[in-house]
Amino acid sequence: MRGIVAGAARFPRFQEKGGALEIKAAALRLNDWLRTRRDRLIADPRFQQWSLRNPLTRAIARRRGRAMLDLCAGFVYSQVLLACVRLRLFEILKDGPLTSEHLAPRLDLPLDSVRRLLDAAASLGLAERRGTDRYGLGQLGAALIGNAPALALIEHQPMLYADLSDPVALLRGARKASLADYWPYSTADRPGALGGEAVAAYSALMAASQPMVAEEALAVYPIHRHSRLMDVGGGEGVFLARAAARAPDLELALFDLPAVAERAKARLNEAGMLSRAQIFGGDFLRDALPLGADVISLVRIVHDHDDASALTLLRKVRRALPAGGTLLVIEAISGQKAVEPLDAYYGFYTLAMGRGEPRTFAEIRELLLAAGFFDARLLKTRMPVVASVIVAKN
Repeated sequence: MRGIVAGAARFPRFQEKGGALEIKAAALRLNDWLRTRRDRLIADPRFQQWSLRNPLTRAIARRRGRAMLDLCAGFVYSQVLLACVRLRLFEILKDGPLTSEHLAPRLDLPLDSVRRLLDAAASLGLAERRGTDRYGLGQLGAALIGNAPALALIEHQPMLYADLSDPVALLRGARKASLADYWPYSTADRPGALGGEAVAAYSALMAASQPMVAEEALAVYPIHRHSRLMDVGGGEGVFLARAAARAPDLELALFDLPAVAERAKARLNEAGMLSRAQIFGGDFLRDALPLGADVISLVRIVHDHDDASALTLLRKVRRALPAGGTLLVIEAISGQKAVEPLDAYYGFYTLAMGRGEPRTFAEIRELLLAAGFFDARLLKTRMPVVASVIVAKN
């Protein structure tokens, strides 16, 4: 502590006098100075070798080395996972361990390739070595069995990987990403005119991955307190159906593009819930939202839009709610502990998609306040990497 104080005293202009702004500015300059010194030290090859030799710093140096390996090899890890999913390896191993010779014909792979895949999967926790040339499920592989939402997202990733083959060109806007075509509403001049074929692929993916988001949100928010829920941008109605199961007296409404709304009707009818629901087709950035709901949900919607479009939508939502009505913003929120890599994933995913960005709670709260909402609060879910819930009042 004395060393830090002494360093602060020597730092140029640290002892500026004045109000809180001057103190904060001085603290920021000191922080920059300290971190610059740290960065120069870490970048020094002599320090790197010393930290590996020193028993007190060796563990930290090794962790940094492993982190760098993960950054360099992350794409390979994801491809190993994709291969396991496409070959249905986890389902094959769920009944017990097998040798590579038993697995080769079931995977339709040469024996050497089977061993290579199994060793790779075992190194990532997807599989486990169970003695000599025997492999069983790893904990991560076991968690994926029957997890349809996660499997659907894993199968979807190659499209993003293709768009990221030249990340610099993507950042410069020098290439058109295929994800923009997969999510046609992101670039269409009139999304409401999209037909059923155009919305089918992305609607099916959202429906497949929505259950895990709905479960996280509904586990922390008491939806049964409300009388009528409208899910704006509600896709095929998966969130509505999950909410209805938790609140038998809840009236339901859904608003989405006309072609998507037709898919929602079919799904809710199949689930026996259409009699409880009103389905509306339209473009929520152009059309007024229906009235009558005391709670409106935006599930994985805000991060798909830039600030101007998000603000337009939030203002429309506020006009559709009564005084005292509730808005639920449900999506993965940036800046939370243990989910920091969301900025990397969603940042580049939305770039390839053509619009949107990950946001922190503070950034979303600013949009909510600008739209006229108040009392915005963040509800932490069990799995914030999947979704968190922001509750705001009209």
